Amino acid sequence: MRFLLGFFEAGIYPALTLLISTFYRRSEQAARLGLFWIFNGIATIVGGLVSYGVATMGPSHGLSKWRWLMLILGCATCATGVLSYFFLIDNPKSSALKLNAEQEILVEERTRDNAVVRTTTIKKEQIYEALKEVRFWCFCISCFLMNLQNGAMSAYVSQIALNFGFTGIQASFITLGGGAAVILWIGGSVLLVQRINQTIYMIAVLMLIDVVGLILLLVITDVRLKLIGIYIMWAYTGAYVLIVASISNNVTGYTKKIFYNGMFMIFYTIGNFVGPFLMVEDTKPSYAPAIITYICCNFVTAILVLIARMKMAAVNKKRISNPSAEIINVEDDLTDVQDPNFLYRL
Repeated sequence: MRFLLGFFEAGIYPALTLLISTFYRRSEQAARLGLFWIFNGIATIVGGLVSYGVATMGPSHGLSKWRWLMLILGCATCATGVLSYFFLIDNPKSSALKLNAEQEILVEERTRDNAVVRTTTIKKEQIYEALKEVRFWCFCISCFLMNLQNGAMSAYVSQIALNFGFTGIQASFITLGGGAAVILWIGGSVLLVQRINQTIYMIAVLMLIDVVGLILLLVITDVRLKLIGIYIMWAYTGAYVLIVASISNNVTGYTKKIFYNGMFMIFYTIGNFVGPFLMVEDTKPSYAPAIITYICCNFVTAILVLIARMKMAAVNKKRISNPSAEIINVEDDLTDVQDPNFLYRL
């Protein structure tokens, strides 16, 4: 059942990311993607409250409490799916929007800006182009490394809190606090990027802040103060969202964009799968070897994203110094490499 849950969930994030990149200008996408992922934090809070309510409810009317939890969340998920199928518009030129002539012009301008032109043709050359790019591997490996921590902390944060001496109820509320921290880190990082317009540098800074949080978990002896480390370490969620935004902003060519997002999600999944195995039972309550591993991985992630930035900045410099007079038709579905006028958002 867990396999089926993951199997059917796997396509949601890439699909919605692609949808956002279709509807919004490149300058608008980071804020929209941030809002999208902020609701992950809200879901953590709501899910935690539902779990607490189910755990403390009275008679269960013939069903195990865990079954009640699956029933409640499953019904909510199914209802969301039905509503999305009938009411979620997936094309900015959809007749359901009833656009007037002026609005159609605005949509065309947005299409030229975000360079997303839908096609049913799989262009293998765009996939090969992606595989040859250094930044592709920098982003994918970064995704894997940062999600080692995500997989472990999502599964073990309550257990870590219990090992620190908190009660079961207190551990549940610490999880709720983690959801609030996710909201603050993602919201704050997206707002700051909107002001300074430096996405990649912000990613690197957030990963280093995450390292500080993990170090505090190791060195602080007062278990109550360890909460500071727990909430600081969620900074990586902001970094993750900004990497997604960078891919959305800087990859064009419909097949290439889908391939980037799909592979990014595969590395995300592998990281979340492997991460919990590093939390070896014999090393509790500190789980020091695992946390040290996450610290090293986060350092490497910061370096990798800076390498990706360096590669994109070099292309920008070359294109600015030697501007092309060629007029590009966005309907040609060119990649960012093929389009001589395309400049990366760094």
